[in-house]
Amino acid sequence: MYHSWLDHWDERRARRGEEGKKPTDFALDAERAFPGANKITSIEEFCALADQAAADPAFFDDPNVSDLGFERLDGWLKFPSDISTDIEQNNVVSAKITESGSFDQAMVIFHHWNASSRNRQIANFFSQRGITVVEIAMPYHFERSRPGSVHADYMLSPNLGRTIQSVRQAVLDGRKLIRWLKIEGYREISVLGMSLGSWVAGVLAAHDSAVSKASLFLTAGSLADMVWTGRATRLIRASLEPEIELTDLRRAWGPLNLENYAHSLARPDLDLHLVLAKRDKVVLPELSERFMQRLKDAGARPNILELNCGHYSLAMPPYILLAGLSLRRFLSCGDKSARRS
Repeated sequence: MYHSWLDHWDERRARRGEEGKKPTDFALDAERAFPGANKITSIEEFCALADQAAADPAFFDDPNVSDLGFERLDGWLKFPSDISTDIEQNNVVSAKITESGSFDQAMVIFHHWNASSRNRQIANFFSQRGITVVEIAMPYHFERSRPGSVHADYMLSPNLGRTIQSVRQAVLDGRKLIRWLKIEGYREISVLGMSLGSWVAGVLAAHDSAVSKASLFLTAGSLADMVWTGRATRLIRASLEPEIELTDLRRAWGPLNLENYAHSLARPDLDLHLVLAKRDKVVLPELSERFMQRLKDAGARPNILELNCGHYSLAMPPYILLAGLSLRRFLSCGDKSARRS
């Protein structure tokens, strides 16, 4: 009975998330994803470029390695994004810093899609335990929102190129922030990603050796499959389905598929922590299971917590408390060999 109620609660929450959303048109927009690709007009050509990008370890390297322009004031940090978009607000990154008084560890949080507020309780909890928390705004969210839009419909959409550009921008923004944290003197850097933020955190951790711990909440490998099957992305699928098949979408968004970076995520100096929901209708459990298996096949030994709740109800007690305690143990544990999946 309780889990039936929980499922209904998750469905009501999903419906609220759809309010005010409108379908948007399918577009390749290859130039946004792959600068210089303005002549790309077919899905096959787009997929060929995406295949190259997924195999290129430099695709998520910062094209403009500059640590200038950081401004810190009253617990906030602002700095210019190294990817320029046509939305001016989106080109300035903002992050909320909750200090711990220690330089032992900093954790960068990447929030979920369409987040309406930052995670003050999480920030306070960990800062009181010696971990400085930095909550970065992902593209088109919070202070970076597109004028007149109440949803971050530019970060994840049927526009294939802009979706890649947005996730790449989020990764590069995160890497720039982490360089700043290292310069400031923080010794250990962790990342926490939630739902769509877990894809950003995962790609970042796979490409940046400065990250020693990555915690991924409500995650999987293939973003294409998540969008195609997930409850929260029905409108996106409705625009995609008449124009592109799932097999091609997997190739088109190959640079965003965490399964393609399983070997990098399995590197010896990176510790992984996954929190998954067994009743998830947004990130289906079978997609998460496939990703976990790919990680293990690559030699990773992730610390995995599976809770019997849904995607949205993870935020409810007792599930969020169990997830938080699991994350706390993961962050405080220094011996990788002591952890088991």
